[in-house]
Amino acid sequence: MRPAVLSVMLALCCSMHTAAQLDEVLKKAGVSLGHSGSSQLGNDKIIAGLKQALQISTNKAVAVAGKPDGFLKNEAIKILLPPRLETVGRGLRMMGMGGRVDELEIGMNRAAEQATPQAKQIFLAALRKMSFDDARHILSGNDTAATEYFKRTSSSDLSTAFSPIVHQTMQKVGVVQQYDRLTASTPGGKALAGQFDLDKYVLGKTLDGLFHILGEEEKKIRKDPAAQTTALLKEVFGSR
Repeated sequence: MRPAVLSVMLALCCSMHTAAQLDEVLKKAGVSLGHSGSSQLGNDKIIAGLKQALQISTNKAVAVAGKPDGFLKNEAIKILLPPRLETVGRGLRMMGMGGRVDELEIGMNRAAEQATPQAKQIFLAALRKMSFDDARHILSGNDTAATEYFKRTSSSDLSTAFSPIVHQTMQKVGVVQQYDRLTASTPGGKALAGQFDLDKYVLGKTLDGLFHILGEEEKKIRKDPAAQTTALLKEVFGSR
C-alpha cells in the first residue's frame, strides 16, 4: 500500500500549482520519513517530492522579489537609507529636497531587483546537494527550516553572484552620484562616504529581502489548508 501512496505523492508534487497543495506533501512526507519501516526507495521518492515542493517555493520567491518594484513596492523588504543617513534624509525632505532621497532609494532597490533572478540557479544547485538528513531536518523543523537551509548553503554563492550586479546596476542608475550628493548635504558627509561601503549595504539588504520572501513562502507551504480541487487531490487526501 505504501509504495502506491508514495507514487501518487510524487505525481502530485510534479503537477501541483499552489502552496496549499505543497503543504500536504510536506505533511505526508514527514510522516513517512519518520516511519521506521520506510524503504530507502520510498525515502528517495519522498525527498524528490520535497525538492519539487521547494523548487516551486524558491522560484516563486525569486519571481516576487526579482521583478520591477519587487523590492521598492514591498514595505517588508524595501531598501531604505542607511541608518547613518536617516537624519540627513529627514532634513532634506523638510527642506523640500526629498527627491534626492527618493532617487537614492529607488536606485538601491533597482539594484536588488536586478540581482535577485540569479538566485534561481543557486537555489537549484543547493537542492541537488540536499542529503537525506537535510530533508529530514527540514520536514521536522520549524516554519522556516528550509529557508535556514538555503541561507546556510547558499549565502556565500549568492553574495558572489549578486555583488557585481549590484555594483554595476548602482553605477548605471547613478546611485553612487546620488549618494555623494546626499552625503555632501551634511557636515562630515564626505568623510562618512569614504568610510561606508554602500555596495556591501545594498548587497546585505538584498539577501535579507530575498530570504524574508522565501521564509514567507515556506510558511504558506506548511500552514495553508489543502485545496482539494482535483480528483487526484481528493483521492490522496480526501479520507484524511
